Amino acid sequence: MGLVTEFKEFIARGNVVDLAVGVIIGASFGKIVTSLVEQVVMPPIGLLLGRVDFANLKWVLAPEDLSTEAVEEVAIQYGAFINTLIQFAIVAFVVFLLVRGINRMRRERAAEPEAVPAPTQTEALLTEIRDELKARPRA
Repeated sequence: MGLVTEFKEFIARGNVVDLAVGVIIGASFGKIVTSLVEQVVMPPIGLLLGRVDFANLKWVLAPEDLSTEAVEEVAIQYGAFINTLIQFAIVAFVVFLLVRGINRMRRERAAEPEAVPAPTQTEALLTEIRDELKARPRA
């Protein structure tokens, strides 16, 4: 079996395709959550806290030296970190809801009684013969 044929079989498996779709959707979902946090959630919170822009909150450890371009500002950007924590909380909550829904569906499926399959022709015939034999008077 050639390497190319083996690779085609690997790619054709449902698991690989599902994984690829999940990664693509996950990346898009990450962008949506980032936009939601930075452009929808944080502005009202910043307004309530006195017109604070969280993306610009930082502790400056060493200011930028304007006389030389070689010395850049060194700062701990805790505002961006707060945004990232909120993004994580949103993603974690959505994943929790997703897993919760899947678990609920699994429990409902497990609780449903399985339908008894209809007897095959052979089983029906054997049942009929058994019932006939039981109905005959014994000698």
